[in-house]
Amino acid sequence: MSETVLKSVVPILFVRDVSASATFFKDKLGFEIDFLYGEPPFYGSVSRDAARLHLRFVHQPNFAELAAGEESLILATIEVSDVQALFESFKERGVEFAQLPTKQPWGGTDFHIRDPDGNVISFVSFG
Repeated sequence: MSETVLKSVVPILFVRDVSASATFFKDKLGFEIDFLYGEPPFYGSVSRDAARLHLRFVHQPNFAELAAGEESLILATIEVSDVQALFESFKERGVEFAQLPTKQPWGGTDFHIRDPDGNVISFVSFG
């Protein structure tokens, strides 16, 4: 009997406007819009390379309010090959940062962005 292998995980971000959120990820962060579902869209998917995020419509993104009041309440972490280069790219595009690149005691260097709904996403490199 072989072991079952877990292949990937897809965080779901709660957003007030799926189309606007998908456009933010496309225009500001360089993601592709994989799909938008519903009319108007209430669910969608964006991806960049092997990273994928789903977007789900909610009237009030409660986690974003909690994240605003809590330090480092990250809703998704994306590992990248060159965190500093990605940071510079996002900076040029006018992305809002919740944390600038920081060398962490646990071994990674990360920065955090805040999407239009207040969701905090971390981008990290190790080594």
